[in-house]
Amino acid sequence: MASTLSSAILRSPSYSPPSAAFHPLPSATFPKFPLESAPKLIRRRATAVRPLAAVDAPEKVVQLGDEISTLTLADAQKLVEYLQDKLGVTAASFAPAAAAAPAAAEAPAVVEEKTEFDVIIEDVPTSSRIATIKVVRALTSLALKEAKELIEGLPKKFKEAVSKEEAEEAKKQLEEAGAKIAIV
Repeated sequence: MASTLSSAILRSPSYSPPSAAFHPLPSATFPKFPLESAPKLIRRRATAVRPLAAVDAPEKVVQLGDEISTLTLADAQKLVEYLQDKLGVTAASFAPAAAAAPAAAEAPAVVEEKTEFDVIIEDVPTSSRIATIKVVRALTSLALKEAKELIEGLPKKFKEAVSKEEAEEAKKQLEEAGAKIAIV
């Protein structure tokens, strides 16, 4: 939440605006002000005027804020680390608006269940190559040459982005033929 700050201008009751030497219209030359005759308040800069806050805060909070605003960057970093340890929070917790949006976006991703699986043939023993080729041809529309090439350079993906039931069925048939299968 943003707060609007304003400043108050304090003037002496004896203040009088500058005389006719000041022209409000722009001119080619800069007008000279008679600084010697001007009241002392004009020459002095007001440094003790505090901004008026839109939200009233207790004196304790104002004092704490004033003390924190005088800290160096190194001290401020140590204060942040101390508060993180003391309160058991992270720096993201101090910015609730920024932290709420990513947290809300991550929540559905965690609940999401994997629906597509890949069947990978990891190894086929030499004694069961022919049986594995027959199963590969039965499960796919590959010709004999393509099925043979598929089981030669292992590990290879046999099926990609299939349902869990289809992946389990292919794994069962290929393992019965003697191949080592992984579902990812």
